[in-house]
This record gives sequence, C-alpha cells and structure tokens, in this order.
Amino acid sequence: MEPAKKRIELLKEKTLIIRQYILKMSYFVEKGCKAHPGPALSISDILTVLYFEYLNVFPDDPNNPGRDRLVLSKGHAYLALYAVLAEKGFFDKSLLLSVRREGSILQGHPDMNKVPGVDMTTGSLGNGLGTGVGMALAAKIDNRGYKTVVIIGDGESQEGVVWEAAECAVKYKLSNLIAIIDKNNFQGCGSIEKIMPGIKHKERWEAFGWNVIEIDGHDHKEILSSFEEIERNKNNPLCIIASTVKGRGLSFMENDNSWHQKTLTEDEYNKGCEELGMSCDKDI
Repeated sequence: MEPAKKRIELLKEKTLIIRQYILKMSYFVEKGCKAHPGPALSISDILTVLYFEYLNVFPDDPNNPGRDRLVLSKGHAYLALYAVLAEKGFFDKSLLLSVRREGSILQGHPDMNKVPGVDMTTGSLGNGLGTGVGMALAAKIDNRGYKTVVIIGDGESQEGVVWEAAECAVKYKLSNLIAIIDKNNFQGCGSIEKIMPGIKHKERWEAFGWNVIEIDGHDHKEILSSFEEIERNKNNPLCIIASTVKGRGLSFMENDNSWHQKTLTEDEYNKGCEELGMSCDKDI
C-alpha cells in the first residue's frame, strides 16, 4: 500500500475507534443525564485528522507553550473531543466511562481547568472564534509558530459575536488561524434551513476577507489536504466549510436531529454496536 493511502486507511481505522467510544459514552452516561451523540459524530473525522495527522500537541506535556491550539467552540460535541484526547494519550481511556458522573473531570462541556489537552472551556456558543483570535494574535506578538484551530457549528455561526471576531482576524492578518465550520445543517432546535434559511457560508466568510475552501467533512483525504491551504496563505485566516452528516456512522442517527441531545436505549445501543463492529460490554 502506498504511504499516502496507508495514512488514510489508518485515519479511517482511528475514526471508527472514536465513534465506538462516542457510542459507549452515550449509553453509559450517568443515568438521568443526556449525551450529545449527533453533533459529536459529525466532527469525528475532522478531529481524528487534526489530532493524528496535523496538530503539533504533547500528551505528556499538555500545556507546552509551543503546542498548536484547538478550540471546540461547539462545546456540546464534547464526546468527540474526549474520545480523541483519550485515544491520543492525554488521559486514561477508562475515564471515558465516567462522563457526566459526579466528581469526574469529563462533564457536559470541556473544561480547560480539569481536562488535559483542552485549550479552552466552551459551551456558551459564539465565543470560540474570539478566543481563537486572541490565541492566534498572541502567537504573532510572541513570535511563536503555533497554529490555532476553532471548530464552529453552522447553527452557532448565527451568533453576531462570531462576525466581530471574523473581522478582527482579518485586521490582524492572522494567517495562523483556521476556522472549521461543521456544516451538518442542523442546530439544537431544528434544521438550519427552517430556522435561518438561505445562509451562504462561503460567500459570507469571503466577504469578511477570509480565505475559504469547501470540503467533504468525512473524507479524510480532503480534510488533510485542506490544512495545506494555510501554508500557502501568508496574509489571511483560513475558513474550511466542512459538509458533514449529523450522527454520521450510525444509520438510525444520521440526519435525525432528535439525537442532538439524547440517551440510547439498550436496543439502540446493541444496534449501534453491531453497526460499528464492536463489543457491547462496558470495557474500553
């Protein structure tokens, strides 16, 4: 197998593992709590490529000042981030089964003060890009080479504060900043098209002065290639509009927005285990 093809195959295998973790966390979550499997599954391919091929991070030294930064602005997709960080070695995988339990570091939104590898506490939608702008600007001021990546939901991008940050990023020529739009066409209470119809993501980001590319957010080769754009662009920040499927990887979840926030039944969990080719036991 050619080296490039082997890399893609390994990423596919790793993404499958991430989806398996998400399924287990969604089922074994603290009783009485709900998980957010749909939005986590839509970004699993993107996060896998970021952490296993692109970002320069240090699991044994999570706060290394030279590390690349990742801001999960859509913090309700925490299951995917926890799964990737555990698989990368930031903390023991057994902790994944403690999600949302009392005393666990893994709660319903990422906490930078508790979870190794989390660069920003998120959950209040719209604030991630502004934080990312600050990180990227700090890198420029301090003459450091690290990059900052911000993952934003397409529903979240309706927030006005996102566009204030977008303007600021262009003003300061933050070519070390990447915004990834998880374009899964849904937000918490319905479809984007019904709630805020006619949004033209590419045209809007270009109008704000960003370099913009559109990709299939589940195609590992396209995801990996998209990051190369930042190396060729020396003046403007990069926006990657990634078309994704909410609930990707599980037939009964795909494009079903009821899985934005929901806990699996035993039958649903067993079906998910079968589709992902995994054991239904509680071990990770």
